[in-house]
Amino acid sequence: MKINPDKIREVIGKGGETIRGITAETGTEINIADDGTVTIAATTSEAGEAAKKRIEQITAEVEVGKVYQGTVVKLLDNNVGAIVSVMPGKDGLVHISQIAHERVKNVSDYLQVGQTVNVKALEVDERGRVRLSIKALIEPVPHLLRNKVP
Repeated sequence: MKINPDKIREVIGKGGETIRGITAETGTEINIADDGTVTIAATTSEAGEAAKKRIEQITAEVEVGKVYQGTVVKLLDNNVGAIVSVMPGKDGLVHISQIAHERVKNVSDYLQVGQTVNVKALEVDERGRVRLSIKALIEPVPHLLRNKVP
């Protein structure tokens, strides 16, 4: 298989920790060339597929417009919002304004650490930061909309 060479560091991990974990867990041997070519040696096809899947999860990118099932990992101080993990090693911010259609005063009234939520990826900026929205997946309640009277 081939991965983005920029992702090699993520697959190897700090001091080789990640790749050693994958090889120990799956019973495979993994080699990564500088061009991103990954070679997986396995005694069974299941072990090889498991290692391949783990590498794909690590190197996956968040796609703008896609819906993910994520887990709230942190509520940010000063009611800024919440950090939601959408893939292994991929977290994003749900800003307080993207939690619900109505005004949200306290993030903790809507979200708790460990809670599973559906989120839509709104943006991935040039630094790789991910902006997420829960509100984009919720139909607005008509009586909450403020329509101007003609």
